[in-house]
Amino acid sequence: MANRGQTPAKLRVIPLGGLDEIGKNITVFETDNDMIVVDCGITFPDENMPGIDAVIPDFTYLEENFSKIRGIFITHGHEDHIGALPYLLKKINVPIYSMKFTIALIRKKLEEEGIADNVQLEEVRYGDIVIKGDFAVEFIRTNHSISDSAAFAIMTPCGVIIHTGDFKVDYTPIDNAPIDLMRLAELGENGVLLLMSDSTNAERKGFTMSERTVGAAFDDLFSKITGRIIIATFSSNIHRVQQILDIAKKYGRKCAICGRSMVNVVDVARELGYLDHIEDTVIDIDDAGNYDDSEIVIITTGSQGEPMSALTRMASATHNQVEVSSNDTIIISASPIPGNEKAIARMIDELFKRGANVIYKALADVHVSGHACEEELKLILSITRPRYFMPVHGEYRHLVHHANIAKKLGYTDDDIFIMNNGNVLEFRKDDIVIREEQVDSGNVLIDGLGAGDVGSVVLRDRKHLAQDGLIVISMVVSSKTGELLLDPEVTSRGFVFIRDSENLLSQIAVIAKSAMAEAPTDFSSRYKGIDINAKRVNVRDTVRTFIFEKTKRNPMILPVIIEMDPDEVVSGRYDFI
Repeated sequence: MANRGQTPAKLRVIPLGGLDEIGKNITVFETDNDMIVVDCGITFPDENMPGIDAVIPDFTYLEENFSKIRGIFITHGHEDHIGALPYLLKKINVPIYSMKFTIALIRKKLEEEGIADNVQLEEVRYGDIVIKGDFAVEFIRTNHSISDSAAFAIMTPCGVIIHTGDFKVDYTPIDNAPIDLMRLAELGENGVLLLMSDSTNAERKGFTMSERTVGAAFDDLFSKITGRIIIATFSSNIHRVQQILDIAKKYGRKCAICGRSMVNVVDVARELGYLDHIEDTVIDIDDAGNYDDSEIVIITTGSQGEPMSALTRMASATHNQVEVSSNDTIIISASPIPGNEKAIARMIDELFKRGANVIYKALADVHVSGHACEEELKLILSITRPRYFMPVHGEYRHLVHHANIAKKLGYTDDDIFIMNNGNVLEFRKDDIVIREEQVDSGNVLIDGLGAGDVGSVVLRDRKHLAQDGLIVISMVVSSKTGELLLDPEVTSRGFVFIRDSENLLSQIAVIAKSAMAEAPTDFSSRYKGIDINAKRVNVRDTVRTFIFEKTKRNPMILPVIIEMDPDEVVSGRYDFI
């Protein structure tokens, strides 16, 4: 870890994602000689990204500096921290370091992509220190809504940086292994240069409730419910699944696992020995029909109303194995991720319409957060006592609230850095500065198998089509002269339906024909002075103006020029769409 260069020690902290947003977490730590990466996650598209499946970070900076990267360190196994790894590892191959459960989830993800055999996956235990070039990374136990979550103490030539990852302070966790506050306090005693701390719940006062409070709520509900119970929760929350198994066993119920991601994660946890009561409690979903409703619990995905999730398909009566009825009680054991509120509300409404009783967080304590609230954030700041503080993991308001919490403890604006993705925070021996340079850090959109081939122009067109529809004007011109041979053919898709729409389309055809005749000429054209592109533009602009005057709508206008030999064209109408 000594400074191997001839210049004074220098350290750069560069967030490429996770700031001013929920998800897509990734941060680069860089010296002159070496670079490490913490987390590599995805986020999910919002309503302004039609057709997009996921959003990943821009890896340009990592690709440009591939020779310096010594490893990727993962705090825990949630998708917003590991989901983008397959996309990165297809570009650059570097070793991955994380805890046992996280490594198992990553391995399964890479196996699905067919690249697991080519990637070095290193399993680490709490307390281990991994030395990579100018960096040494210590794994510290934390609590979160997934097993094996860790904070990092990153030893650098300029000092120690603590990155909390996602965390909360749970004194009574399900695995009886609370956050290692003693080690964090010890690091604080020895001196911490920078604390980077989870800001997700910075707006919330007090403390986050223990995961065990959910178990108590489940126990109370199970004691009263006589029909079938369906519980939707995050598949990665193995501690939540364990509590369901425990209480189901107590009340003599069998548990069926439903949903691809839930099945995958439970299989991983089963293989690693992270779940009890599997063999005597869990049954195959296909066998659930052999039991009375009073003997069954279904643990499923779909707590966020995802369109293809198991619970959403149950709500729409399209699930192949589970049909919701009035004898079902459905417990949604999760809080909405920002942006999912409407989808969840629609799903709940559909479940009620099918006669089911639906219980969610507004009605009972069936969920607790995995993120620290204000008093826990104060505690971490107080025991680590960093020289500087950077709030991370949250939308901008969360970062500001977390900064204000630090100010209550005596920190000033000069001590706190609210960063944006792509900013470069540089430490030198006796100096710290946010550099003016900006590292590439935009969004890369995933659409099917394509990564990055959908940009702002495509999204703009998709939104335009969704809002106003499409009008296609097909025009046959002579391949010899460029002159119009037939009347334009007009077809609309997704455009406003009006009683005299046929008349409107006929008017558009007349106007398009006139616009073709009025377009300027270009004597350099191969069509004896007829500029086809200029005519296309004139048709589009003239028709757009006409339609807006008639309907106050602005559909996409797509003039299509079809070149044909005049000798092959016969009179009549042609359907080109």
